Amino acid sequence: MRATISRKAHFNAAHRLYRKDWSDEQNDLVFGKCNNPNFHGHNYELIVNITGEISPETGFVMDVKILADLIKLHIEDEFDHKNLNLDVPEFKDLNPTAENIAVVIWRKLRNQIEIKYDLEVVLYETPRNYVTYSGN
Repeated sequence: MRATISRKAHFNAAHRLYRKDWSDEQNDLVFGKCNNPNFHGHNYELIVNITGEISPETGFVMDVKILADLIKLHIEDEFDHKNLNLDVPEFKDLNPTAENIAVVIWRKLRNQIEIKYDLEVVLYETPRNYVTYSGN
């Protein structure tokens, strides 16, 4: 039997959406207020879904405590109260859109979670705007 477990997490971070190779006018046209040179912030909500076989021995798909610890160490500790453009190496040359943040989170966790599990990341940038990424 297969099931999905989920863990919610939260982090606050600032970012600026822009491309270094574009003019100020083009960045303003495409990214609007999100191109603020002084950055802007979000209260991100993260849901990590793990799908796998239910262990007949433990009754778990995966120990949620292990998942919680991985999210804290590799995501919350690295992203919380940071400027994504300046403080997170993955965004040195990658525009920190919600889509790209979700992919970076997925990659960080995929490296820590056994391949036998399916991994999906859902990242809420606002209560009404969110991205889902599962490695495809």
